[in-house]
Amino acid sequence: MSGLGRLLRPAHLALTFLTTLPLPHVREVGEGEFARASGFYPLAGYAVGGGAALVWAACQWLHLPPGVGAALAVAAWLALTGMLHFDGLVDAADALFVMKSPAERLRILGDVHVGAFGLATGVIALLIRFSLLQALPNAWPLLIAAVSARLAVLAPMNLYPAARTESLGARSREGWWPVACLVALPALFFSQAWAGFAAALLSALGVAAFAARRLGGGINGDVYGACIEVAELSALTVLITLAGWPK
Repeated sequence: MSGLGRLLRPAHLALTFLTTLPLPHVREVGEGEFARASGFYPLAGYAVGGGAALVWAACQWLHLPPGVGAALAVAAWLALTGMLHFDGLVDAADALFVMKSPAERLRILGDVHVGAFGLATGVIALLIRFSLLQALPNAWPLLIAAVSARLAVLAPMNLYPAARTESLGARSREGWWPVACLVALPALFFSQAWAGFAAALLSALGVAAFAARRLGGGINGDVYGACIEVAELSALTVLITLAGWPK
């Protein structure tokens, strides 16, 4: 495989894994390819954040009510991710907030049913995202938050062991994080973008630390999804707050 092919294949895998873009699926994934694909997670952030930003901007151009624009942008965000990270947030909440042993929490993580903790957490997360999108000063925070969260999640992925060694999350660890930093760099050149990334990173690490304590030391793919969801909301909150401060 050529040098260009070695870059394009993990980028393609990252986009097909983290987004619902109509790309050809990778039929066979070799050893270490999911880890290399993690270097292009921020690329998926450009797709998700960019798509949601276009929807939000179109609603502004059409002079739709702010609530309608926010709701449609949230819908675009969920559609472009296939609710992958949102599902992880809900599943993780069900397992992490219940008063059970670490082994029982790991079992709950594998349960497809949604409990009260997951339902409440999902509703609150959607309400916060909707409220933030209503307060957007422009579309750029959507792009910055999406890219920042997918770069930030690499920190807990590499710091904490996998809760299940045979899982897809375990296969994605210890990837091309220097490549991810380069891919995300253009989005971090925007004004105050580093503050948004700092908020995303601290939030992702906080979620991972809490989850690791509750799960007996390791984290899994659902926790990665929760890290991304919380990191996005944190980055959006900081970016919107800073934009509203007196210049």
